[in-house]
Amino acid sequence: QVQLMESGGGLVQAGGSLRLSCVASGSAFSMNSMGWYRQAPGKLRELVASITPGGSTNYADSVKGRFTISRDNARDTLYLQMNALKPEDTAVYYCNHPTPRYSWGQGTQVTVSS
Repeated sequence: QVQLMESGGGLVQAGGSLRLSCVASGSAFSMNSMGWYRQAPGKLRELVASITPGGSTNYADSVKGRFTISRDNARDTLYLQMNALKPEDTAVYYCNHPTPRYSWGQGTQVTVSS
């Protein structure tokens, strides 16, 4: 049973930065692709970034050039560095496989004020 725990969210002004973390326990983390999702109020959950076991990355157009996904396989931890944040980045952020296959964690709230 894989358990995902996200952390690192908070309140930040537009233009600021945050770094999110996701610890995945009970899984062969290093052998699986992982992704970061977000869900804003009234909207569907969307995949914003993904990374393969070998480190190849993909980003949604809305975050390309501002967000960086990375992983530390020794720590079973996924990261999302978010720079130049915008109010429209406000959402609850989650991690999971890019084709979601694990139970969702509680997520971490990111709020960007204008």
